[in-house]
Amino acid sequence: MATFIGEYRVKIDDKGRVILPAQIKYLFPEGQTIRFVIKRDIYQKCLKVFTYSQWEEESAKVLSRLNLYNRKHAEFWREYMRDRAIVEPEGKLGRMSIPKQMLQGIAAEREIIFAGCDHFMEIWAKEIYEAARMDNSEFTALAEELLG
Repeated sequence: MATFIGEYRVKIDDKGRVILPAQIKYLFPEGQTIRFVIKRDIYQKCLKVFTYSQWEEESAKVLSRLNLYNRKHAEFWREYMRDRAIVEPEGKLGRMSIPKQMLQGIAAEREIIFAGCDHFMEIWAKEIYEAARMDNSEFTALAEELLG
């Protein structure tokens, strides 16, 4: 299982393609097919990126808590599965196409940030990512509340 750490700025080309940062690409053995599932986040204006195997684990956890014969559960699952894409970086460069509507949904125009979050990554429009930074005193207070 890949562990994603760090922040990487990447330019979006005119066709909506980005180059997978080398630091991320090198987490995978050479010659291994890299396949990601990208989905919109439910709390922030960003995209979440999972390896395909991590996505299978994540969705299995969610599905195990649902009864699809319960209308609310079925509606939740349907909405949960919307706005997903399977993306495979191409060739040596690792260029990948992120669906245009997904990039538009996070207001990404020219530059994005890949932010490592351990077992998944987030993709943010550069400006929104920088604006979402938590003040240090807020972070400290939250750390004390959650971990203190």
